[in-house]
Amino acid sequence: MTVQMIYMPLLNENAIVWAPVQAENLGDDLFRVLGPMPEDEEWKFAAGSVVKAHLTRFSGGEEGIAAFEISALQP
Repeated sequence: MTVQMIYMPLLNENAIVWAPVQAENLGDDLFRVLGPMPEDEEWKFAAGSVVKAHLTRFSGGEEGIAAFEISALQP
């Protein structure tokens, strides 16, 4: 299992906020989100979800792999 950091969009924030989370790389831009979710965050996709993610440039100019939608492939 290859684990790497991806960025998760957070819900209920006053701005667009991304949190680094651990995810299992499943290949083909698919990642299984690992948990647990911290109590002070609300992730757009729950731990255990398989998400599609791609390289994204964030507002500060940094780049990272960001989750953007749930995949049809679910456990």
